[in-house]
Amino acid sequence: MIRHYIAALFALAAIIGARPAAAQSLEAFKQRLARAQVCAESETPASVTVTEYGDAAEAIAEAVRNVRRPVLKAYRVCIYTDNGPDARSGAAAAKSLFEEAFPGTPVYMFYENPYFRVTVGNCLTLEEAIILKGRVSGTFPKAFPKSEQLALGDFRK
Repeated sequence: MIRHYIAALFALAAIIGARPAAAQSLEAFKQRLARAQVCAESETPASVTVTEYGDAAEAIAEAVRNVRRPVLKAYRVCIYTDNGPDARSGAAAAKSLFEEAFPGTPVYMFYENPYFRVTVGNCLTLEEAIILKGRVSGTFPKAFPKSEQLALGDFRK
């Protein structure tokens, strides 16, 4: 008897799982909600008012864009790192100097508490980062390769 219930449960799961899941946009969902429907009990049309608060649509769009950002272990060369009182201006100066000396090579300035950092390049291998470090070490003698998680979009030219 229990075997029949289990078999029926698996059959039902297979039938439900075989249907393709339909994606639905936020706009289609709002339109479907706003359509008048007849209530079974009173036979009168029901109405639904959809109110969107704040930046809900923008937040959902951002979440959809960030769903699948493939990342990989890669390398950049750190040319500046400091946490002193003049760290922000030093990082900006290092970034400007690098952009003038090495045009076309990507440069990134960011703050990781408590350090301001400037990193350069998008290197897939440590060897590639070491070669880049060799190129920039004349201008930035304290440069060093740094392992980072980079998005695939960072490697577009």
